[in-house]
Amino acid sequence: MTHSLRVAATSPDIRVGEVAANFASIRDAVLRSGGDGAGLIVVPELATSGYVFADRTEAFAASVARDDPRWGDLAAALPRGAVAVVGYAERDGERLYNTAAVLTRDSRIGDYRKAHLWGMEADFFSTGDAAGALFETPVGRLGVAICYDNEFPEVPRRLALAGADVLALPVNWPLVARPDGERPPETIQAMAAARSSRLATVIADRRGIERGVPWTGGTAVIDEDGWVAASADDDGIAATTISLRGDKGLPPRNDLFADRRPDLYG
Repeated sequence: MTHSLRVAATSPDIRVGEVAANFASIRDAVLRSGGDGAGLIVVPELATSGYVFADRTEAFAASVARDDPRWGDLAAALPRGAVAVVGYAERDGERLYNTAAVLTRDSRIGDYRKAHLWGMEADFFSTGDAAGALFETPVGRLGVAICYDNEFPEVPRRLALAGADVLALPVNWPLVARPDGERPPETIQAMAAARSSRLATVIADRRGIERGVPWTGGTAVIDEDGWVAASADDDGIAATTISLRGDKGLPPRNDLFADRRPDLYG
């Protein structure tokens, strides 16, 4: 059965190491998107800490635990029934993880630790033990992956096969060269993955420059058919209402999942 969901991907102002200010910025973004009626709000990867660390000591200093009291303040900014996905540097004892928290006003639904680390991330973070995660939430079955995870087609496919209704994707996409008029390659990959599994995807990316690294500014909402349904406005917010059909049928005779032949794929 088709149902509609108002979603928002937002890119608040984030600064390396300024954890308290970053939480405040995220809270403001959540309040704004929630006030606009969003049921799902996605914030970028490592939003509480920033991304371009000088060393592991700096990364550790900018990390937070799951029981940090600031999570409660952030959750209180959410409307009832809404869900937020927030990227953060997670401290667990002496280990660090690149993690996304899944929150409602009343509960912490869960956390996903990034499985595929990009570049220098491996110098700071341990890898997670799952390729994406699926959570039952007030807005449906929510798939969560982080940035580089989505460049492995198996990850969004796995989540779609597990029953995800929509994919939340916090990212930090460094700007790379591309031909004039083309979308960022990461966006193209996300569009293809969304189309091949009919899995709407909500992408929250950074914008501007951090310590010499320019960000792509790829914040966007991709619908189930693989089209970009909303791109970031001047405030770094992409918001729209998407339709979630709840089936993989391709009338009159085909079905994206029923037609699969995994016995032939090696």
